[in-house]
Amino acid sequence: MYLIREATVADVDDILQIAEQTWWPTYEPLLGKEQVAYMLGELYTAEKIGRQISEKQQIFLLLMEDGQPVAFAAYSPRQEDAEIYKLHKLYCLPATQGKGYGKILINAVADKALEAGKRMLELNVNRYNNAKSFYERMGFQVIYEEDIPIGQYWMNDYVMRKKL
Repeated sequence: MYLIREATVADVDDILQIAEQTWWPTYEPLLGKEQVAYMLGELYTAEKIGRQISEKQQIFLLLMEDGQPVAFAAYSPRQEDAEIYKLHKLYCLPATQGKGYGKILINAVADKALEAGKRMLELNVNRYNNAKSFYERMGFQVIYEEDIPIGQYWMNDYVMRKKL
């Protein structure tokens, strides 16, 4: 049994734990140990996630399974385009992958976007991440490629969109 709720600052440690347990098996084979450690240290600190939540820079949805946090998504309106919501983060603990929680969270974010009058959901995915095929099954299409510098490294992504 699962429940989705909006995360609060009190959930930061749970979000960081899910990210840590998900990033290593997902990204280390693609990016290497040093880049994963650097990116986690840059993107997933208690201060940074806490600020994103408290200042409503991103809305975090936490998926609970039997009372335990096992997945999260984070989204916000896209500043450059009033019609688009940006899905910034979507991570499910490896032990829960295949249970449909990613789909459930995408649908929850899509519902929030529609409630806000948005007509498009956008996300970035690493060009070599197997999740790309999952997003395609969810109705997302590649719009363009984007290379984003992060320190001495690069995030080599596809930007994908789904009409709502």
